[in-house]
Amino acid sequence: MNAYFDWNGKKAVFLGDSITEGCGVENKENIYLEEVKRMLGLREAKNYGIGGTRIAAQADDEGSAFSVRYTKMDDDADLVVVFGGTNDFGHGTAPIGSPTDEICTTYCGAWNVLLRGLIEKYPEAVIVMITPLHRDNETEVNRTTGFTLAEYVSLARAAAEEYSIPVLDLYRAGGIVPMVEANKERFCPDGLHPNDAGHHLIARKLAAFLQTV
Repeated sequence: MNAYFDWNGKKAVFLGDSITEGCGVENKENIYLEEVKRMLGLREAKNYGIGGTRIAAQADDEGSAFSVRYTKMDDDADLVVVFGGTNDFGHGTAPIGSPTDEICTTYCGAWNVLLRGLIEKYPEAVIVMITPLHRDNETEVNRTTGFTLAEYVSLARAAAEEYSIPVLDLYRAGGIVPMVEANKERFCPDGLHPNDAGHHLIARKLAAFLQTV
């Protein structure tokens, strides 16, 4: 695993939503970041996953948006992993905004605030983005914006490209496809939250990806 970069003894922080928090797993030791910790020999894998949270800030979120609470994460991380966006699609009411926005209250602006802020907060760290997974109802549109999940994912990728952030694209090649019933039963029974097997799949892909950044 260490052919390209030795993560042994390093500290990672994981900024996420209910998937990172571990909703869907039976054993918390099987959350993807715990598996990655063991696979790569990380000293610490700090879990900043909070269920229901979004990239963009909204009036009802009490400061829980990624683009706000990243400032409260530990400062001494060697690796920063951002895994979110599905809730912006699923129940977010923030407007999409413009790619030039620099405010937390639009989806595009929140990505700018978050990624720029992480680069400034962690000048020596490796920062990576994980896209949202496929999910049930993904072909429907967000009631506020009229955008599909695929469009939210595309905007996240574009923001990462703007800031030269490596992207693990689990939407394009994550192997979790709830629209296929057999796959859903194996990896993501509720159509949104991966189970233990789903987290193991994510962990393997992330551990391999981290050897390429």
